[in-house]
Amino acid sequence: MTRRVDLRSDTVTQPTQAMRDAMAVAVVGDDGYNEDPTIRALEDRFAALVGKEAAVFVPTGVMGNQIAVRILTNPGDLVIAGRGQHVVSFEMGAAARNSSIQFATVDDTSGALDLRDVLDIIDAEDDHQPHVAMVSIENTHMPSGGTPLDVADITALARAIGERPLHLDGARLFNAVVATGTSAAAYAAPATTVMTCLSKGLCAPAGSLLAGPAGLIERGRVERKRLGGAMRQAGFLAAAGLVALDEMVDRLAEDHARARILAGLFATAFPEVDYDPASCRTNIVAFNHPQARQLVEELAVLGVDGGTVGPRRARFVTHAGVSDDDVTFVAEVLARFKPTLR
Repeated sequence: MTRRVDLRSDTVTQPTQAMRDAMAVAVVGDDGYNEDPTIRALEDRFAALVGKEAAVFVPTGVMGNQIAVRILTNPGDLVIAGRGQHVVSFEMGAAARNSSIQFATVDDTSGALDLRDVLDIIDAEDDHQPHVAMVSIENTHMPSGGTPLDVADITALARAIGERPLHLDGARLFNAVVATGTSAAAYAAPATTVMTCLSKGLCAPAGSLLAGPAGLIERGRVERKRLGGAMRQAGFLAAAGLVALDEMVDRLAEDHARARILAGLFATAFPEVDYDPASCRTNIVAFNHPQARQLVEELAVLGVDGGTVGPRRARFVTHAGVSDDDVTFVAEVLARFKPTLR
């Protein structure tokens, strides 16, 4: 059997033995009645980490983002976001379906939103255009290559939009924390709400958290119920989440180091795409190529599984399941790889 290195996503991680042990002995209760002590402990732990009053545990990051949209907007409102952000491009149109909002998208090629673009859309309300109810950002910014945002830029954006809420999709927030040395609380401080996934690089089997002001999070619990996300005795999942927050954050630096090596290997293998490996600052190698899908397909035949996030953009993601030996294997595959370009 051909050896396989799975670089499709950091969602393919497996729970650690410490997580499995914690899940086996977790004390649980009915979370529909707010009676699961392990879920409460996880929510309190996350709220403290990001400096918010309260948090709510949800099954997925998509649900966390969707709840944020529901509690921060009204039907017909505009939400400003980068056109490549997860909430815009990778949630199957959920915000329009669930909340009847519209997106006003701006260029986010670099990961950050240009302040002038955002303010132009807000200013257009005076020209009989829809009300801008919120702004959403993503940190790290996946499609640009896991780019960590600058907290000064987030703060400037929050100040510029005034009283409008700012939602931080921090699915990989702790990758940004490790890459920059900025605390999760500092990153979240300018934002009204912040969401983080436990099931990506942190290796928990499932679960995400949404944090913000206590009143908003109470409304979020209602929206979680409406979306089918109240999970009753789910403390065993929260137990794994507590291990994720306590034990799995610092090791993200290993993923980043391996991704930087892979970035150099891909840049050398495909010089025609002019990919700068220095742009890889966390755990995502992403670059444009006119035959991205074909490259991914042919590399998979050789045992290197990747993915695409657009017709001409390839992505390879490191995680706890990728070892130094795996990186060496990828180097060997790329050294002999001869794509059959069509």
